[in-house]
Amino acid sequence: MPGSDHETTLARQWELLRNHLPPRPPGRTSRDLRDRLEAAGHNVTKRTIERDMEELSRIFPIRRNEVSIPYGWHWKENARFDIHGMDLSEAVSLGLMEDVLRQIMPPAFLSALEGKFSLAREKLAALPKIPHARWADLVRYVPPGLPLIPPTMAPGVLPAIQEALLRQRQLQVVYLSAGSGAAKEQTLHPLSLIQQGARSYLVATAFEYEQPHLYAIHRIASAQVLDEAALRPEGFSLDSFLAGGGAQFGSGGTMVLKARVSDDLARLLEETPISKDQKITTRSGVQMLTATVQETWQLHFWLLSQGPAITVLKPVALRKEIIAALESSLSQYKET
Repeated sequence: MPGSDHETTLARQWELLRNHLPPRPPGRTSRDLRDRLEAAGHNVTKRTIERDMEELSRIFPIRRNEVSIPYGWHWKENARFDIHGMDLSEAVSLGLMEDVLRQIMPPAFLSALEGKFSLAREKLAALPKIPHARWADLVRYVPPGLPLIPPTMAPGVLPAIQEALLRQRQLQVVYLSAGSGAAKEQTLHPLSLIQQGARSYLVATAFEYEQPHLYAIHRIASAQVLDEAALRPEGFSLDSFLAGGGAQFGSGGTMVLKARVSDDLARLLEETPISKDQKITTRSGVQMLTATVQETWQLHFWLLSQGPAITVLKPVALRKEIIAALESSLSQYKET
């Protein structure tokens, strides 16, 4: 951390060079530059800015426009000067993003951002007296469920997937399906990447089939980009795929869920509904939920996770599945 006014001055002048000088006349006045620096967290006077600009103009290709008063500062014409850095708002934003992304993104994804994260930390550490810089110490991201450590990806797999997606080429992979005892070689036609919590998935079709599926990237042992062009199903849209429950391991169908819910869960669902047409009504003191939802594995997982706070009434088939799952779980405890 800075231990003298010299470092504060350096940080202020760096901010001026990096973010606030226009490329052409009439330029920005000392008062305008002072206001911009104050907005970025630097408490300075107009006279201090004038001294800064006089000093910087002796070193860098900066010119003072003296055509009219007040004078404006700007880069000289055709000056080609770029400073690798970031302003305070970028540093704070990246600091918050790092906190979130490190909890959900695999190291292979994070490697490309390490330089930016490091620069953001250095920026914030250099400005400890600026109130804005404290924002990163006041905000934290907490995952909604049990925090999971991102799975490890095999070396070279992610770059191959990214190349295949950008070049629209087929991908030869060795893939280990969940619950499978042996990995199998497959030819995939990559369509998109999805980040779901701590896990990363490739949306692709296999062989000549047109039905997209999710492939967990951490289960891909190896990947090789082929020369053959990838086939894209006619009308495929990532947004439509997601809206149809594709990322929730579903069949794409919908159902009207009717259930009895506790007062606490009813209040929670009023704040964060599970569907746009959700309705919660009270009948004889009992909270009744009705909502059109995607028929997915994640819906089943959510219903089971609520325990006694929810009782599924319809569809009858879903009710029977939930009962069977609960009875199976109870039997495990009885055996214990």
